Amino acid sequence: MDNNISCQMKVETGEAGYVLEDVPHLTDYIPDLPTYPNPLRSNPAYSVVKQYFVDADDTVPQKVVVHKDGPRGIHFRRAGPRQRVYFAPDEVHAAIVTCGGLCPGLNTVIREIVCALYHMYGVTRVLGIDGGYRGFYSKNTITLTPKFVNDIHKRGGTIIGTSRGGHDKPKIVDSIQDRGINQVYIIGGDGTQKGAAVIYQEVRRRGLKAVVAGIPKTIDNDIPVIDKSFGFDTAVEEAQRAINAAHVEAESAENGIGVVKLMGRYSGFIAMYATLASRDVDLCLIPESPFYLEGEGGLLEYVEKRLKDDGHMVIVVAEGAGQELLAAENSKTTTAQDASGNKLLQDVGLWLSDKIKAHFAKIPSMPITLKYIDPTYMIRAVPSNASDNVYCTLLAQSCVHGVMAGYTGFTSGLVNGRQTYIPFNRITEKQNNVVITDRMWARLLSSTNQPSFLGPKDVCEFKKHEPDICEFKKQEPATQSVDGDKSKANDI
Repeated sequence: MDNNISCQMKVETGEAGYVLEDVPHLTDYIPDLPTYPNPLRSNPAYSVVKQYFVDADDTVPQKVVVHKDGPRGIHFRRAGPRQRVYFAPDEVHAAIVTCGGLCPGLNTVIREIVCALYHMYGVTRVLGIDGGYRGFYSKNTITLTPKFVNDIHKRGGTIIGTSRGGHDKPKIVDSIQDRGINQVYIIGGDGTQKGAAVIYQEVRRRGLKAVVAGIPKTIDNDIPVIDKSFGFDTAVEEAQRAINAAHVEAESAENGIGVVKLMGRYSGFIAMYATLASRDVDLCLIPESPFYLEGEGGLLEYVEKRLKDDGHMVIVVAEGAGQELLAAENSKTTTAQDASGNKLLQDVGLWLSDKIKAHFAKIPSMPITLKYIDPTYMIRAVPSNASDNVYCTLLAQSCVHGVMAGYTGFTSGLVNGRQTYIPFNRITEKQNNVVITDRMWARLLSSTNQPSFLGPKDVCEFKKHEPDICEFKKQEPATQSVDGDKSKANDI
């Protein structure tokens, strides 16, 4: 077989600019596979459903807001059970692996994959790979049954363990082949999904009847295409506790300042949504929106003004915000990375707290009381809330339906409120970021009344593809927001 098999999606086109970015199928490289009636035909839970099999031609549009004369645009295959499946229940040997950092909902996804395989499709052999990717070749497996996973959704973390790195493709696929595993469910972020794509390519190169499917996991909500990642709602909800504590501390002291650092290495979604939900935050800093400390219009001047006006303030900062300022000050900055290849960041929360303290130390007439709160590991270790539990169930069951139907090389994800199957390369091609020229960031600026720290030239740089707006901005204050790109995550 071809050693350079691509994981690129299959593209089909239709009338009115319709484009389907389809996912691979076992029959793409193993022709004439036998099929079987879907066991759901006799499942009492599905007997009351009016139409419980998804039509083969059902697709979901990536973009729902279009002009009447514009193209229909990109679509993805709709998730759900099919009339025919490509695995008999007694031949299935499934494996589940979780990789990367912790996230609320991991155990719920594991539970629902196991229960869907057992209760919907009659599959009784399901393994948990202990400790992430390296567990395929260096650790024991865990037998997963509905009884074993029954209550795990009430706990944080992952019962099968996780790790970063350890992606040794030949060893992993050797283990899959030697154990007779023919369904692999991989739960993880963009780095994990890139690894899943490589595993799929090698499985296909060897001609194995084994499906590789992913469920996207990132607490930062930075995976593209999908509406949101599981665990995000829980993270925003839990962040409220830290923000509330910071607000109580700040309000109870003269010139009190509460600084809360939240997750968000490259994307500030948790900080932004937690700020909007809280209504107690006076300043939100995210990686996508640059800021400066000193001088007119700078952060320190704004902090001083808010303290004079209100007597206290709360600052929320995402962990990736202001890293360029820290790097400029620290000559010892390194390019060290963790096992997943993520750059090790400096603690912007401590740095910002020290800068604020140093600034007010020069103003004896304004003594401050500053409290710094970092709830990062507390947030990511909690069980998922009700909203995320429902979402995890949909993701897991949709993934199982797709795998049983023979689809492979895909990620299960929610697009415009519908479950879909998305090619790996669309999930890993870029990161989802807050668009600071979009409406949602404008809403935050209006809510907190904070400056954007952007001058007219900065705005034009962010909106350089819209020159008319740059001309308009020459006449407007720098803090006024205008509608920009209509990104799927921000234009709500």
